[in-house]
Amino acid sequence: MGLRAGPITWLALLRGINVGGKRKVPMRDLARVFADSGFDRVETYIQSGNVIFTAAPGTPVPSNGRIEVQIEKRFGFPVPVVLRNKEQLDRAISQNPFAEEGADEDTLHVLFLSDLPSADRVPNLDDRRSLPDTFSVIGQEVYLRLPNGVARTKLTNAYFDATLETVGTMRNWRTVTRLQALMDAFP
Repeated sequence: MGLRAGPITWLALLRGINVGGKRKVPMRDLARVFADSGFDRVETYIQSGNVIFTAAPGTPVPSNGRIEVQIEKRFGFPVPVVLRNKEQLDRAISQNPFAEEGADEDTLHVLFLSDLPSADRVPNLDDRRSLPDTFSVIGQEVYLRLPNGVARTKLTNAYFDATLETVGTMRNWRTVTRLQALMDAFP
């Protein structure tokens, strides 16, 4: 948890909020949690829990654990949070093998993992689990091509969490690229 010399733009991806009327988190209240935690320029994007923010120079680098504690205090239930800074998100977007192949953007998703999966866990993933769906694990991201949609796949958060022994949260490709554009607008 080192100190930074200048502001860095961060993205917090929350998992499992505002889905089916459960685990409701109003975006205004969520933004307030981040502002009250000392972060600046806090903005949310859509109801699924995407928060873009910066921190003043000299403040601690954000940690998902610290943010998760504040969210649970405010809303009364645990919410996994995955963090990416602008550079990490740019890299994640540039490394999508399915986008490079020209796959239909409506079929693309990214599962952002909270931790780098252990090299001995990745081979345990079954690439035939949900054909014609495909995936590729690169660093802390799992890239998915889901031609029949996310509702029909067996390549779920729970499957990757259990197999890779980490926690992830999925976003569709349009949301990922929109978040990048929003982060580009920050200083």
